[in-house]
Amino acid sequence: MSQPSSPPSASVPGAWSPLTQPTFRMMWLAVLIGNIGTWIHDVSAAWVMADNTGSPFMVAAVQSATTLPVVLLAVFAGTLADIVDRRKYLILAQLWMLIVASTLALLAHLDMLGPWTLIALTFALGIGAAMAMPAQQATVPELVPRAMLSPAVALSSLSMNIARAVGPALGGLIVASAGIEWAFALNALSFLCIMVVLLIWKRAPTRSVLPPESFGVALRAGLRYATQASVLQSVLVKAASFFMFASALTALLPIVVNRDLQASAGSYGLLLGFIGIGAISGAVLLPRLRAKVAPDRLVLIATLVYAGCMLALALLRNIPVLYVVSLVNGFAWITVLSSLQIAAQTSVPAWVRARALALYIVVFSGGMAIGSLGWGTLAQQTSTTAALLAAAAGTVLAAFFGLRFRLGEAANVNVTPSGHWPQPVVVDDIAGDRGPVLITIEYRIALDRRDEFLRLMHPLGRSRRRDGAVQWGVAEDTEAPGIYLEYFLDGSWLEHLRQHERVTESERVLQGQILQLLADPTRMPRVRHFVGGAPGAPLQQVRASNVQVLG
Repeated sequence: MSQPSSPPSASVPGAWSPLTQPTFRMMWLAVLIGNIGTWIHDVSAAWVMADNTGSPFMVAAVQSATTLPVVLLAVFAGTLADIVDRRKYLILAQLWMLIVASTLALLAHLDMLGPWTLIALTFALGIGAAMAMPAQQATVPELVPRAMLSPAVALSSLSMNIARAVGPALGGLIVASAGIEWAFALNALSFLCIMVVLLIWKRAPTRSVLPPESFGVALRAGLRYATQASVLQSVLVKAASFFMFASALTALLPIVVNRDLQASAGSYGLLLGFIGIGAISGAVLLPRLRAKVAPDRLVLIATLVYAGCMLALALLRNIPVLYVVSLVNGFAWITVLSSLQIAAQTSVPAWVRARALALYIVVFSGGMAIGSLGWGTLAQQTSTTAALLAAAAGTVLAAFFGLRFRLGEAANVNVTPSGHWPQPVVVDDIAGDRGPVLITIEYRIALDRRDEFLRLMHPLGRSRRRDGAVQWGVAEDTEAPGIYLEYFLDGSWLEHLRQHERVTESERVLQGQILQLLADPTRMPRVRHFVGGAPGAPLQQVRASNVQVLG
């Protein structure tokens, strides 16, 4: 399905506006059902393991089997999602999870589901989830206009929180009334719902005359992009610092309820429910808040509020008051989560989006898993109060540390492909794997504007490396001050042609600013391409041409 057009409007899109897009609406509902099914499985698997073994280690092993594949496989999954047909890839991932969940239901029905079989099949489900998550998140910009992307990402975050509020209670009810096999069967049906929507979705094909990247090349390109993308790096640093400390609340909440408050499982479920309600309220109000508050300030405030919620959980012993704290906690949680996801989504171009989101998923999952284990260990050695107080203090420190890393730049980045680099003119055909390729660009800069030129060349160099250059530099002619040579090296001719497809509107604007610094505006930079070759092969040089672009 082609990306819908956005009607011209100066107003801020509402929180629910993405649901006016039919395909997004169907996908959102299907993913919501899938998330609820996942929570039903998690609760059911933990219950049956506790009931059959009574071992805390085996119960924890079930949880690890769910999260470990995400940490191990998400980056590889994101790479695959960027180089294959994303729709078909997602269908295969859902089919895999449908088969695994159906096997669980069948074995449970036949009373053949042993503890280690349950762990193995849960791990297999985790593999499917790890392979699907980056591709699933990367499809959001394809389903809504750019103006609706922020509320669409917030709704995607909301889906997880609704599922977290509904899924555990529903799972417990199903296990108690119908049996464990029906819980697993309903999880299998949730994957079927997503498959149906994917089959209905008519995704617009990716337009490129170039062959897709190989897996190894795509993996290296994604990691190289991450090292040069300042906004993405800010997202990852903020995410790592926040989730490492924020995980203490979710990890220790059941212990606080059970041991410190001497309350029932029903109270624990209500606290989770209020967190979900707070998240829903946050998703409704966030579009208007973002229109008035800068994203970095919004994340700072929400992080400090979250720290306050941990402090309240550590010190307060009044359950009705903690219900209110849980509402605020859900609001703060979704504010941070959706702000990070929006920055990650909007600051990266489509060709590398799944790989970038995969890195975010790894940081999120790894931070939550490692943090939960660490805070649980600290609580066991000291007390839940001490652990929560330490986590609250760490969250405050992380909030102010994160001020060094800016998310606000994401709003100023236009990653739409510009296509303003013409294809190089070649004398003879050049094999795609021939290389390396050296590109030189000669500038004649006004002498009084050289400092400004060098200042602009720094972000240009980062963009060259993001898009595929393995080396980049700029040097001034010692005999003729003001004459600069920019040079960058691509791995092969095919990689350089891909670089032509990757250049964005933001880079076009930056290059236009550089052109304004020329000593003679009628004498444009001279761009030349040189390509290496195998020993004995004649060196082929592209015909030099004076063009009005930089590349």
